[in-house]
Amino acid sequence: MTYAAGSPEDFLAVRHLTLRGSQAEIGRALGAEVKARSDWSPSAIDPIAARARRTWFARNWPEYAGRLAGFAEAYGLPADAAVSLDDASALPAGSGCSALWTGSALGRNYDFFTMSWTQLGAALAGEEPVDDGTVPMASRPYVLTTIPDDGIASTALTMSTMDGATEGVNEAGLVVALLMADVETAAPLEHDPGPQAGLSVMQVCRYLLDTAENLDQAKEALMLAKQYAHGAPCHYIVADASGRGFVYERGANDIEYFVEVADGPLCVTNHLLHLHPDVDSLPEDTPETMRTYERLRTVTKEAGSGPRAALDTVSFAVEPGAPWRTLWRSVLDPAARTLSTRFYLGDGENGTARHSPELTFGVSR
Repeated sequence: MTYAAGSPEDFLAVRHLTLRGSQAEIGRALGAEVKARSDWSPSAIDPIAARARRTWFARNWPEYAGRLAGFAEAYGLPADAAVSLDDASALPAGSGCSALWTGSALGRNYDFFTMSWTQLGAALAGEEPVDDGTVPMASRPYVLTTIPDDGIASTALTMSTMDGATEGVNEAGLVVALLMADVETAAPLEHDPGPQAGLSVMQVCRYLLDTAENLDQAKEALMLAKQYAHGAPCHYIVADASGRGFVYERGANDIEYFVEVADGPLCVTNHLLHLHPDVDSLPEDTPETMRTYERLRTVTKEAGSGPRAALDTVSFAVEPGAPWRTLWRSVLDPAARTLSTRFYLGDGENGTARHSPELTFGVSR
């Protein structure tokens, strides 16, 4: 297997897949990749919920409905099987972030834990994480370039699952990235109801890349979408080739907010912007906030130096005892329809991090 960046000997080993054909053929190829790389398997869900999900996807996100049918086929299942194909992961067996829209480019740092799922579970439970021999949960990302016969082509980066994306660009020049919405209050769900009809937090980016070509279409698509909490709540920064951008947030009572700026940079980290609209009046950080307010102040101040330089000033590098790093820094260019990313490969010497060269992935038919 040839990796786009890193290797199994590094912290990150990044694969790049380019998939062409019908949505079903693309889904079948994704299913085959997961099946070949991991022991993940579909989970049974309530038949009524499964039917509601198929209906919602068919009406609101037919591109994904087509991919699901192909994915199910790769696992020898009928398209109407009462199973969930969400969160299909190619991790072998056994987050905070910062983003900046400058009017011409969207930059983001993807800050995340360096632990495995079981280690994170132990840490959240107040237990001492131990090495269980499994790879870290964010250590096998994919860059997925999908060029469908019957839809919008895109290139997206996903941390580990095939049904969602952390950021991406489509052939119309729409760019999008997700970030944890409120790091201070983020906590595991007391009761996870499992997949429901609509979008999970990780599916929103992929949904927008598949269904929207500009900012107005993206706003309408978000307003129409049924969403549910499945993991930490996120907010999303969206922009297009016109130079416009917004941050989409869901507040109390599921009220939707589209945060925009009349001029200047649009910056977002890990607190709700609609609750803190004035960068000069942000609260002070606490040990629970992962420097979200300080990062926003700094990125806003440094925005004129460009997304790469500005984001590097708030990167989580090598901090003794800290269980997170900036795993990648991406710059999405809506005019060029490109995603350029530098990946973290491991800790180097003297408190520095090792990185891959910046790699550029396009969207081309």
